[in-house]
Amino acid sequence: MTIHSNPTHVTHGFGPVWDADSRVLILGSMPSPKSREASFYYMHPQNRFWPVMAALFDEPVPEPDPEIRSDFALQHRFALWDVIAECDIAGASDSSIHNAVPNDLAPIIRASRISHVFTTGGKAAQLYRRLCEPHLVENGITVPMTPLPSTSPANARMRLPDLTAAYQVVVQSITRTTTV
Repeated sequence: MTIHSNPTHVTHGFGPVWDADSRVLILGSMPSPKSREASFYYMHPQNRFWPVMAALFDEPVPEPDPEIRSDFALQHRFALWDVIAECDIAGASDSSIHNAVPNDLAPIIRASRISHVFTTGGKAAQLYRRLCEPHLVENGITVPMTPLPSTSPANARMRLPDLTAAYQVVVQSITRTTTV
């Protein structure tokens, strides 16, 4: 594995996964190099996002194909995007992020049934609070945000069962908005 010491300016490179029936929005910070290469979310083979989501919905882990994973997300009513549209970053290191430009979340929240935002990792939560939340409030949108632990292999202290337990709130939020 190559360690990147110098930040590179990167743009997100692909859009959100959502539809009008999406109930929650799950936001990362910025896609990893592997995810940017595949043009889809959480595509590093050691990232545990997809195994966690599969466990939550009692289904097999979706194949590492953007269309299959997009269908899985939409079928289960969760939207995917990232807080950042572009930034300076060294590899996939969230701690190296500088000069972040946020994505505009307002249009998809307005055009869907999203009633809760979840962030994956501390940096995504920090950047959401600093860059996205004020813009949403300015646009008359108030939606609760819950930070969740990162599913990245860099978060080695959390095992898959621990992550699955932490992410159970996503299913609870989807279920709550589906039955209302």
